[in-house]
Amino acid sequence: MIINQPFSGYTLPVFACAAAVAALQYLQQKNQFIQQVSIDLVDPAETVNIPIEQIALLTENSALAITRSDPGDNLDLTRNTPIWARVEWVNHLPLPLSFQARGDQLSDAIFIQGGEGIGYHEKTGQTAIYRYAKLLLLANLEKLLKPNEKILITFILPEGKQLATRTSNAAFGIVEGLSLLGTTGISQALTVPEQLEHYQAQLQEKATEFDCLVFCIGENGLDFAQKIGIPPQQIVKTANWLGSMLVSAALAGIQSILLLGYHGKLIKLAGGIFHTHHHLADGRLEILTAYCANAGLPTANLQQIFNSTTAEDALQYLRELEVIQGENYVNQVYGAIATAIDHRSQAYIYTHCEKNVKVGSLMFDRKRKIIIRSEIADTILEQICYSNQNHS
Repeated sequence: MIINQPFSGYTLPVFACAAAVAALQYLQQKNQFIQQVSIDLVDPAETVNIPIEQIALLTENSALAITRSDPGDNLDLTRNTPIWARVEWVNHLPLPLSFQARGDQLSDAIFIQGGEGIGYHEKTGQTAIYRYAKLLLLANLEKLLKPNEKILITFILPEGKQLATRTSNAAFGIVEGLSLLGTTGISQALTVPEQLEHYQAQLQEKATEFDCLVFCIGENGLDFAQKIGIPPQQIVKTANWLGSMLVSAALAGIQSILLLGYHGKLIKLAGGIFHTHHHLADGRLEILTAYCANAGLPTANLQQIFNSTTAEDALQYLRELEVIQGENYVNQVYGAIATAIDHRSQAYIYTHCEKNVKVGSLMFDRKRKIIIRSEIADTILEQICYSNQNHS
C-alpha cells in the first residue's frame, strides 16, 4: 500500500505578498495576463511560484489581484481563503485618511494598510501585519519598483472577520479580522504525532548547545520572548505539548526551563493540566477562582471571577478590585499561581523520568505586559543574560 506523505503549503503572508506583487506587475504592464508570480520566501531562502486566481485594473492608477490560501496538509482555518491586494500609485496623490489610522510605511516607496478582514489592535488601531510579512513585502516589491514610483497596498480578507471569531485573536486585543502573522514562509504539514516529534527534534538540537531553554506555547510567546531580549537559539516552541516537552527536555540533559506564555494558557499548569489545548481540557477560570479563594477574596468577588467570559476579563476585574479595595490581589494571586506552575512542572518531570530540572514561569497579558515572574524565572533570566554576555 502506498502512503501519500503530507505536503507543506505556505503561510498567509506569502499569499498576501503574491497578490501585491501581481497587482503591481499588472499596474506596470497594463493588462498583461498574469497566471502566477515568483516569491522569494526570505525564510527559508528559496523562491516559489504562487498562482494568481484573478486580477483586474480598477482605475488607471490602481489594480487588484486575488490569491487563495493553501497551507498544505494542515488543519488551518485559512484554507482556501481568498486574499486580495489592491495596489495604487501614490506618487502625486496624498495618502487617504484611512492610512493615517491603520497604515504603515515600509520604505520611502512602499506604504501598506489593512482593509476589510485584516485585524487591528483594539487600543492602538495598528494593523495586525507583523514582521515576517513586512520583510517579505520589502524583499519582493522593492526590486520591482522603478525610481520615483511609490505605492500604497491595501490588503483585504473578505472572510477574515468571520474566521477571526474562531481564533484567540480577541484575547490579545486583535479585533475585526485575522493577522498576517508568521515567522516563515513554509506551513509545515504535520500530523498530531509528527508535530510533537518535530518540536522534540528541535529541542534535541538546541540541547546540544544549551542547558537552559525557554519554552513558548505559540507565536505570541515567541514574539514576546525576543522582544525582552531572549536569543532565538534558546527558544523552543512547544504548542500545547508542554508535559511531553518538559520530559523530553529533561531526558536531553536540560537543567533549567523558563515557561513563557499568555496567562490564559499557562494557568492550566497550576491545575495539573499539561496538555493545554482547550479541546482536550480547560479550567482556567476554575483554577483562577480557586487561587483567589485561597487568597481570601469575598464570595461575591469569586462569583464574578468564576463567571467571567475569559481569563483576561477576570484579570482585569482583579485589577479593578485592587484599586477599589487597596489590595495587591494580582501579585498575590498570580504569584501563588506561578509558584504552583513551577512546583507542579518540576514534579511532573520527576514523576515521569526521575530527573530534577529547575522550572520557572513568566506570564503576560493580552497587551504583552508581564503580569508575574516567579523567583525561579528571575534566576533563569539572569542565567540567560549572563551566558549571552559571556558569548558576545
